[in-house]
Amino acid sequence: MGQKVHPEGFRLGVKRKGEKLTHKSNWYSERDYAELLGEDLKIREHITKKLTRAGIADIQIRKAAEQGEIAVDIHTARPGIVIGKGGSEVDALRGELEKLTKKKVQINVREVSRPELNAYLVAESIAEQLEGRASFRRAMKRALTSARRSGAEGVRIRCGGRLGGIEMSREETISEGRVPLHTLDADIDYGFKEAKTQMGQIGVKVWINHGIHEDGEAGGR
Repeated sequence: MGQKVHPEGFRLGVKRKGEKLTHKSNWYSERDYAELLGEDLKIREHITKKLTRAGIADIQIRKAAEQGEIAVDIHTARPGIVIGKGGSEVDALRGELEKLTKKKVQINVREVSRPELNAYLVAESIAEQLEGRASFRRAMKRALTSARRSGAEGVRIRCGGRLGGIEMSREETISEGRVPLHTLDADIDYGFKEAKTQMGQIGVKVWINHGIHEDGEAGGR
């Protein structure tokens, strides 16, 4: 049996700087854990469905125990689509989330400056090309070259499914540079997206190595 470990979960105890220091959700509860977790899932699902073309890279949720408020940080490659003309889209989204959660919601839109170095956005881009009947090899190679040109120390891309419309599913992997998945100091960004093609679903996995952390220290384990 293969022992697969998620690159982000594997590094949760590692000391990171900036936005990578935070978890996907920041809150604490002993009694209402299941209810609050379900609330997080509903928020993420609603934002993902509503903003399918906005290039959403990450959704971070923070909850204050006393005030009952929710702060949602949306990291996107296309902030104009999320905000809308005069902030109309983000105001509408805030109203929908407040109606969904029955709580006050604050939305912060943060731009992803280099989407070609974000693993999820790269996987999403490849999946969109596959759904548009593009060659999987060309899409993978183009994404890998773009990430390497932008300064990634290493990139690995894997597609699995009925590639090219063949009868039997298979996996195709391309990589360039160093992608040390067992090195905790290495800042490995991981993204997964499924392409829904006429021949079935094709899974796209992307690993991008941003290099070794400057401090080189691992947190408590």
